[in-house]
Amino acid sequence: MFKLKFAPNLKTMETTVNTNIDLKGNWTIDPVHTDIGFTVNHLVISHVNGSFEKFDGTLTNASGNFEDSKISFKVETASVNTRNEMRDNHLKSDDFFNSETYPYLKLDNVSISETSKGKYILTGDLTIRDITKPVEFDVRWGGVAKDGYGNDKMGFRASTEIDRFDFGLKWNQLTEAGGFTVGKKVEITANLQFAKQ
Repeated sequence: MFKLKFAPNLKTMETTVNTNIDLKGNWTIDPVHTDIGFTVNHLVISHVNGSFEKFDGTLTNASGNFEDSKISFKVETASVNTRNEMRDNHLKSDDFFNSETYPYLKLDNVSISETSKGKYILTGDLTIRDITKPVEFDVRWGGVAKDGYGNDKMGFRASTEIDRFDFGLKWNQLTEAGGFTVGKKVEITANLQFAKQ
């Protein structure tokens, strides 16, 4: 499940960016201004960061009210990048993503409900490999604006923490001290920008 902090209606949202952009319509992810990153504990004492380089997402809205939005997102698991080729190849193997068999990480079946003024719960099903589970993200709304070419854009930041063992990513080795080489908990952060079509 996602947790979102959004304005109740983006058509009337108070923002210093632009209050006149209508949410109604179809929006697609802007890959140039979007990044999907993750952080995992390494050897108990530090953390390793990584990202995915290829992804796609859509947001469709028919009413102008964010609660009525339909959102889907997918990430190419073979595009994982931790700045180390050997580690990236290991992540693509059957020890982790098995990118050949399961090429995508997906978020589907999203629904949004308001919890209090300016705050929403967005629930979605996250699929990694062949396992699907509900997830919850904390989201900070960035706003809506026109870029230098006159295109309507919206942006927000989403973050969550998952247990990779829940999704079948169970490879590990023990350190001399008895801890895991790779932590079970994975922090995911997405800085998202959508362009109106």
